[in-house]
Amino acid sequence: MGLFDFFKKKESAPEAQEALDKGLEKTKDGFFNKITKAVAGKSSVDDEVLDNLEEVLVTSDVGVSTTLKIIKRIEERVARDKYLNTSELNSILRDEIQLLLSENNSNDFRQFEYGNHKPYVIMVVGVNGVGKTTTIGKLAHKLKEANLKVVLGAADTFRAAAVDQLKLWGERVGVRVVAQAMGSDPASVAFDTLQSAVANGEDVVIIDTAGRLHNKIGLMNELGKIKQVMQKVVPNAPHEILLVLDASTGQNAFEQCKQFTEATDVNALAITKLDGTAKGGVVIGISDQFKIPVKYIGVGEKIGDLQLFDKKEFVNSLFK
Repeated sequence: MGLFDFFKKKESAPEAQEALDKGLEKTKDGFFNKITKAVAGKSSVDDEVLDNLEEVLVTSDVGVSTTLKIIKRIEERVARDKYLNTSELNSILRDEIQLLLSENNSNDFRQFEYGNHKPYVIMVVGVNGVGKTTTIGKLAHKLKEANLKVVLGAADTFRAAAVDQLKLWGERVGVRVVAQAMGSDPASVAFDTLQSAVANGEDVVIIDTAGRLHNKIGLMNELGKIKQVMQKVVPNAPHEILLVLDASTGQNAFEQCKQFTEATDVNALAITKLDGTAKGGVVIGISDQFKIPVKYIGVGEKIGDLQLFDKKEFVNSLFK
């Protein structure tokens, strides 16, 4: 059984589904109110309905290029099936979004195995305020529940609050945190964390990094240096570069994803704060445009409210 199968078992399916449904409430309400208005007084899916639907998707932060793909698919279905009534629109839209997501490089992480790497090293990146440290804490909690030994590295040394917050999460979850004085070299913290993880036989290392989106070259150099130094201890580290994005920032999340993917080899995404926003469409747009797997979604405040992203469950929940 893979580590992530364990996650699925641990949070029983009804509980996880309930949290997901609740977390997407604001997005669903906004989305369906707009769709209802888009088809008001119409019996069939015509050009006007499609124009209105295009506007609904764009204003739900699905993103322009992803919206155009979805509309094109629906246009093709209308042409093929000759007549589609507006009552079928929800199920058609759901099917097309699911199909679009399944074509992306975003496999659901049911069979994820960290076992080939010990320690498995995760470097977490993202701007300040997106819920980076909270995501690290919640992920550490999940991993610890899976009986893994986890250590956190406080390499965001530019903000005293970031180090303190990570230490608080370490205490809350019961995992070790490696930290140095504020203003220390982030690469030095990462190096120490990996060295101690190897010495202690720990399974997973999670490294927090500074959340400043200063110029891209500076960001690239800093993250590159941290990676280089980590590889002196664990070749090929980090195995995962997890970019944390805040769904409630809408189109800003797209821009942040663009900046960070140009600065470093992001290979996994966590999209947080879905419960606090009507902009859950960003999950669809970002997954489609960047072809990077969305691995986790944050659907609430509770420690267990970081979920593995399951495309089918997500879209079904959105269209319930």
